[in-house]
Amino acid sequence: MSVFVYQTFEVKQDSFVEALKNMRMIQSYRNENYQHEVELLSPISGKDHTYAFLFKYEGLAEMELQNRKMFEDEEYKKLIEQFFLQDIVQGSMNTQMFRSVTGLKSDSSEQKK
Repeated sequence: MSVFVYQTFEVKQDSFVEALKNMRMIQSYRNENYQHEVELLSPISGKDHTYAFLFKYEGLAEMELQNRKMFEDEEYKKLIEQFFLQDIVQGSMNTQMFRSVTGLKSDSSEQKK
């Protein structure tokens, strides 16, 4: 069962270009080095400087394993240090977790009702 992590944050306006570059580097680094998918989402409506990451994992155990690996990776920690300390507005991050809902299996007894 897939797990999705939806993380929104407000980018500082005075460092917008550098922040966008760093977010894309984080996206690329994670997609290339870890076993999950990362999408960077830009706003179409709402607050102009609110961006989001959407992470897709194969399950909760895989999410925990990948997070442990990332936080042991010195190069990755440098990328997120800048992201947290310089690129986003402090206190603006919101993280939500979702899991996929599996469809119903075809069951002949359910179809007869």
